[in-house]
Formats: sequence, C-alpha cells, structure tokens
Amino acid sequence: MASVSSSPCSPQVVLLLPVPLQPQPRCRLPRLPLPPLGLSAGTRRGGGLVFPLPLPAPRAAEGNDGRTVAKEEEEEEVEDEEDGEERGGHDGSRDAEGPGAPRGSGRFAADYISLGIREPVYEVIEVKSNGRVSTKKISRRQLLKSSGLRLRDTRSVDPSLWLMNSMPSLLVREQAILLNLGSLRAIAMHERVLIFNYNSSGGKVFLELLLPRLNPRNINGGPAMPFQLEVVEAALLSRIQRLERRLMHVEPRVDALLEVLPNRLTGDVLEQLRLSKQSLVELGSRAGALKQMLIDLLEDPHEIRRICIMGRNCTLDKQSDDVECSVPLEKHIAEEEEEEIEMLLENYLQRCESCHGQAERLLDSAREMEDSIAVNLRISMMAWFKACIETRST
Repeated sequence: MASVSSSPCSPQVVLLLPVPLQPQPRCRLPRLPLPPLGLSAGTRRGGGLVFPLPLPAPRAAEGNDGRTVAKEEEEEEVEDEEDGEERGGHDGSRDAEGPGAPRGSGRFAADYISLGIREPVYEVIEVKSNGRVSTKKISRRQLLKSSGLRLRDTRSVDPSLWLMNSMPSLLVREQAILLNLGSLRAIAMHERVLIFNYNSSGGKVFLELLLPRLNPRNINGGPAMPFQLEVVEAALLSRIQRLERRLMHVEPRVDALLEVLPNRLTGDVLEQLRLSKQSLVELGSRAGALKQMLIDLLEDPHEIRRICIMGRNCTLDKQSDDVECSVPLEKHIAEEEEEEIEMLLENYLQRCESCHGQAERLLDSAREMEDSIAVNLRISMMAWFKACIETRST
C-alpha cells in the first residue's frame, strides 16, 4: 500500500492506495510425448484415449551412514539365498571350485566368515576297513563333502548337541550310516568309520569290539560281512553290553534291599532304595528307547535294503522297492545280506527286551516295597496318635 500526503498548509490527510501485485510466473509441466494410436498403451473410453501415468522409479532407502541400498535388491538376494538352500541340499558335499559346480555349493566357509563365526572342527578317530586307526581333525565342510551328507544329517552325531539328541538313532543315507547310541557318535561309510567322542565310555567299548573284527586272523575262515555291517553290529553290541552290565550291577543291590525291608527301616536303607530305584528308571528308559529304535528299523524294510546296496552298483525301484543291480551276483548277495541284517537286529532286539523287562520287574518290586513301607508308617502313626489321645484322656 502507498501513502499520499497533502500540501503543508492544508491539514494532513493520508490516503492509502492499493499497489497492483506483480504477476507470478507460471510453472508449466513438461509435455510428455503421446504414443501412437496403434499401441496397446492407450485404451479408448468415450471416444478418447486414456493413457496410464508413468510409475515413479523405486526410491532407495538411505542408511545412517549416507549410503543408499535398494530394498528390491536386498529382497532378491534373500530370495536367491533361500532358493539356493532349498535347491542345493547337497551343496556342502560338492566342490565349488569347478566351473560346472551348482549355485550355492561350497558356501559354508564363506557364510561362517561373513557372519564372524568360526567353522566347527571335529577331532575324530578314523578306522578303515583294513583295521588302520588314525586321529584327525576334520571341518564340517570337509565332513559333508567326503560323506555325501546334508547339514541337517550331522545333528544326530554332533558332540555339541548331545543334550538335544539323547535318543538313540540309526540313520541310513545313500553313502553313510549315522550312529547315535548313548555316548557313541559315529559315521560309518563303505570303507571307513569316523568316531566322535572316542574318549567316552561308549567310544572305548566300541573300538575294543570293532578292531578284533577287522583282523583277518579272527575270521576263522568264514565269509566276512561288509564293513558297514561290522560297524553296526559292533555299535549295537557295545550298547547292549553296557546296559546289561548296569543291570548286573543294580540287580543284586535291589534284591538285598527287598530282603531287609520293611523290617529294617533306617535312613541309610531308604536312601539306598531311592538310589537303586533311580538307577532302574534310567536303565529302563534307555533300554526302552533302544528297543523302540530296533523295532522301527525292523518294520522298515526300505532302510534295511538301503544298507544292503551301500557301496554297490545297485538301486531301489521307487514303485516296488526291489533291489535292482547291474550284475546279477550283486543282487543275490544283497538279498542274502538283507536276511542277515534282519536276523542280526532280531537277536539284539531280544537281548534288549530281556534287559528292559528285567529292569521293569525290579522297578515294580521297588515301588511295591515303597508302598508297603508307606502303609506301615501310616499305621504306626495312627497307633501312636491313638495312644497319645488315650494318655491325655486318662
């Protein structure tokens, strides 16, 4: 607004006149070239053409350090890694240095380095089919590559996961058999076996039973079984013998306590009964788990046949599950070994059932004795309470 003043003689009058505003420059948008009428980009609607608006380019997420990383690229990388893990189940057992190696192979060492985690290294004893014993250190990547196993297969034999994998298991894979029997953890292959925790009681007993079997002088002129069957039998025998030894150690103590009780009720006798009962519960649980494992294996002929064809040029038919070999002699040998394996498993199943049944009988006797002691104590307490009441009344 502008002010206009009058002459000095006249009274001062101030007039406020509006000042015209300056025109502002218009902001014109750039014209986009229209596509020709024959393209599919436009569609007719009411006699005119309607064209889709161009989509804006994906914006990048800016980090705290000023670098920009496209979200779409991160999602694609994650999806590629997940697809690679699903497609490359055997990638850990293949060599990634070759030009024809599949995508995702040999990534275990790189993943450990990128995450800052040291790759696990196992110290094992290697026993070959000729009886040669050596101690070696092997990484997880080398283990998967040499045995043809997957990463999830090693959980049952990993010594660091022994608290999670306490149940006995015998897993049959294409090139190896994984044994988890108590403190014994081993991987049996066609011509060698790797033993984890070889200083444990289970590992020592297993080695004591396996090495004499591999000596040709102890065969006595009879036909030798395949190496993997020798390993399986030695593992089952070592486990059954340890259970039987525990039973032979607990059974005399329980019998002695059952003869003394309930006439001799002392703190020491009751504590021995409690410890013996606890040992029987643990023994029955272990024997029952091994018994169930053997039953499941006997009821699955497919797993037994996979053991028979290991190391041979044979396959299993997907429909009939029959053994098919390129050499007829190998098929005959595989069928004979299938019968031998079934007889072997039946033998150890009977021994395991006997141990489990005897442990359950002793445990039932100990529980009955505890119930009898509790009844006698209750009767004695009632008699004492009644005597106190009569003494007070008199």
